[in-house]
Amino acid sequence: METVDVLVVGAGLAGLHSARLLAEQGHDVLVVDRRRALDSGIRTTGIFVRRTLDDFALPAEHLGPAIRRVLLYPPSLRRPVELTSSRDEFRVADMAGVYAHALAGARRAGARVRLGVSYPVAGVAARFTIGADGARSTVARRLGLDVNRRVIVGVEEVYPVAGAAGPPTFHCVVDPRLAPGYLGWVVDDGRHAHVGLAGQPDRLAGPLPRLLRTFGQGFGQLPVPTGPVGRRGGPIPVGGVLRRIACPAGLLVGDAAGAVSPLTAGGLDPCLRMSELAAAVTGDYLRGGDASVLRHYDGAALRARFRVRLLLRHALSGVRSPALAEAGFALLRAAPGRAAASRVLFGHGSFPDAPYNWRTAPA
Repeated sequence: METVDVLVVGAGLAGLHSARLLAEQGHDVLVVDRRRALDSGIRTTGIFVRRTLDDFALPAEHLGPAIRRVLLYPPSLRRPVELTSSRDEFRVADMAGVYAHALAGARRAGARVRLGVSYPVAGVAARFTIGADGARSTVARRLGLDVNRRVIVGVEEVYPVAGAAGPPTFHCVVDPRLAPGYLGWVVDDGRHAHVGLAGQPDRLAGPLPRLLRTFGQGFGQLPVPTGPVGRRGGPIPVGGVLRRIACPAGLLVGDAAGAVSPLTAGGLDPCLRMSELAAAVTGDYLRGGDASVLRHYDGAALRARFRVRLLLRHALSGVRSPALAEAGFALLRAAPGRAAASRVLFGHGSFPDAPYNWRTAPA
């Protein structure tokens, strides 16, 4: 029987970031993922926001051009609301490259990574397990932690483009016929067109791939006849951070913990910030054996920071007719509506900073 300090289940960004930080603390870390290659089964759309770009050392060679302009469209696609920031707000990543960079960093720190290995892992005993295994986490169920109940499903296809006709732009379309409870999008950064949509699975009007092409062709942004060079998608938890995300046997990070903005469905910034907190708390717990340390990894406290976004998520889910969506855009076109939309899209409060740091915690 092989014994490790920490078993990390899932080699996505949250799992690899947690593994690297714990290995740098000197812990024996093993990462497993049932995928045989990290460039397969990619779920995230790969949109990084300004705060993440400012605070984390992401590989610039795998990031697309900066985006400052957003166009919000009603179902009719007429009279979009244009929002422009004075700062670089978004960059869309080649996630296969980002994962490869994170994998190399985890291994350099001393973490061992085994791909093509499912959890539970035969012949491996772990002092602590970190579930970074996605919205439908097996680790959460086996450890008796909370599981995600509210999810939307999304899909995105990536097409090469010869160059942007204008400045790089993030196009968002609110249409409950195509994307009930969420939206469709086209991100054209001059290199690629990322065409996607997501919505509540029980209200989708057809298979997502067909809806995706209908949306892309109808919006006039889908570069045809060239085929896609990439495709990604899957379930996205939008019920907020789960309340019980840690116990003496392990904890959850990333999508497994519900660490996704309930309103925007952005999960890359939360996954990195929660992974830092998880690694800090886990490290202290393993060194001292004091289970009270785990109280610092409090899902209920983090969840309380998102009350307004949870309410807005409920309101967005209630938009069921194109007429109601069109009426909502009348409010968005007014100054208060534009200010609110700018705050959501360009704000600096994506996710709370970790309130605990192992480097300053008492020995």
